[in-house]
Amino acid sequence: MTPADELLKEVKNHLRITWVEEDTDIVKLIDRAKSYFKSVTGADLDFFKDGQAKHLLLERCRYVYNRSAEEFENNFRHEIINLQLSTAVAERRERLGKA
Repeated sequence: MTPADELLKEVKNHLRITWVEEDTDIVKLIDRAKSYFKSVTGADLDFFKDGQAKHLLLERCRYVYNRSAEEFENNFRHEIINLQLSTAVAERRERLGKA
């Protein structure tokens, strides 16, 4: 099973979806959530390993799937800011290490 298949399985589990008829739509939902986080952090994040990025991706998918996307940023504001800061610090450390 590929990492993308594992992520699809995890998102479906988080959404409590046991059927396969929506798999194509769920993959699109995952891709849109990834794009959202790239836009708010300016970085490509690793959503395949457990951590803050994956947690937020699962929650973003849940909110969008349940037609509550507008509430996501308010409810996860602190976590999103923390992700932005930790991503910026990691990128800065990487740049300094290469210099």
